[in-house]
Amino acid sequence: MKWFKRFTVIVRTVYRYGLADILRPYVRSRRLGALLGRLPQSPSAQNEPLPVRLRSALESLGPVFVKFGQMLSTRPDLIPAAYALELAKLQDKVPPFDGRLAQAQIEAGLGRPLHEIYAEFDLNPVASASVAQVHRARLFGGEAVAVKVLRPDIAPLIEQDLALLRFAAGWVERLFADGKRLKPRAVVAEFDKYLHDELDLMREAANCGQLGRNFHNSSMLIVPKVYYDYCSRNVLTLEWMDGIPVGQIGRLREAGIDLKKLSCYGVEIFFTQVFRHGFFHADMHPGNILVAPDNRYIALDFGIVGSLTDYDKRYLAINFLAFFNRDYHRVATAHIESGWVPPETRAEELEAAVRTVCEPIFNKPIAQISFGLVLMRLFEVSRRFHVEIQPQLVLLQKTLLNIEGLGRQLDPDLDLWDTAKPFLTKWMNEQLGPRALVRNLKNEAPDWAQILPALPRKLNALVDEARQQEMRDAYIRLIKIQQRQSWYLAAVAAVLLLLLLFK
Repeated sequence: MKWFKRFTVIVRTVYRYGLADILRPYVRSRRLGALLGRLPQSPSAQNEPLPVRLRSALESLGPVFVKFGQMLSTRPDLIPAAYALELAKLQDKVPPFDGRLAQAQIEAGLGRPLHEIYAEFDLNPVASASVAQVHRARLFGGEAVAVKVLRPDIAPLIEQDLALLRFAAGWVERLFADGKRLKPRAVVAEFDKYLHDELDLMREAANCGQLGRNFHNSSMLIVPKVYYDYCSRNVLTLEWMDGIPVGQIGRLREAGIDLKKLSCYGVEIFFTQVFRHGFFHADMHPGNILVAPDNRYIALDFGIVGSLTDYDKRYLAINFLAFFNRDYHRVATAHIESGWVPPETRAEELEAAVRTVCEPIFNKPIAQISFGLVLMRLFEVSRRFHVEIQPQLVLLQKTLLNIEGLGRQLDPDLDLWDTAKPFLTKWMNEQLGPRALVRNLKNEAPDWAQILPALPRKLNALVDEARQQEMRDAYIRLIKIQQRQSWYLAAVAAVLLLLLLFK
């Protein structure tokens, strides 16, 4: 009956925050819409806008619903922009759990007593979130480390709430006008995968290791070292990082940090991750970033990452450059070429839609134009054309909003376009220019060295195969002709036999 108790909590939350107002305009049935309109509502619910009420309701329902809201905030292709922006404010700070439970988790995960694993371990956590908390410790080699430990009872709670979300998604698909287009069950399935990925701390360790290799000896970004011998699915041990939280601007100024340089570093780090590596930290909010005394960023929390194919990177760069050159026709054709919209879409029709949505943006000074807003406008246009946005691009848009918000917090005069355009132009030249041709030839040389000597033999075999296929086809045609002739002869013989019998 635990699920029923949880269900009643959700129903009371819907009443308390007046969430029926959100549902009513989208209901397919008039009777159900009228019923929702007659539902009693808490008087306090009317004092806040609907997006704020939804965010507050999700916060009150706990960690899983907070995570779900955070995931929805990255899907402006599915929900209105006002809701996406409000849900992006969700925070999952929760009270810590007992340090002795963390000790039990570590010992179960690593298979040894705590005193054999760490020379020192502080049972009091230094940070706590919805699914895990962090403790400070020291290895026997003297290295200071941060130990991330999953909450011991998080799995049953997650499965219970996921079951309720699946149940709700099924009814949304049946009852709401846009139910099938929004694919609520697919969204919950995506959230299920996203949440379980975040619960596997070995995956987070691998993400951290990859990012660390990509930025080895970087002058802009520090990534903590992973101690894999002290990691498991529910325990993650990383190098301890000291720094100033990036949101504490006053402390950064007191420490002599160059905020303008730091803001430019943020933009360059983002574009380096996306276009050079195709692998990016997708949870770069201020709570996951510190600043080192030498003016470098320190990245934390690697549970959510995104990746892009070379195909995605190329067309993303084309779209950015075309947007800021106001070449809407190129934006439209790039969308069609990349497969982001159906191939039968008329370029002129898509061009007009893009111009209508995005032209108002360019009434602002170029320094005030938001890259994240540009991507959000792209997704709005895509929603009009009933296109399902690829998850990696939505993660990219969320990360870009975080990065540019952070950059302008550090330097309100930051011109993102002035910072990013040279990078994008150089990258495009590297991908499409003569240097790219030479580089690709060098990369393909080993394969060509293996293929070229065998090429005459393979061509000859291909010709022989074609000739053999022709002979097989001719033989089959001959057999079919003979079969038809046999049927004709049999039919004639049968007719003659009947004539002789009845003569």
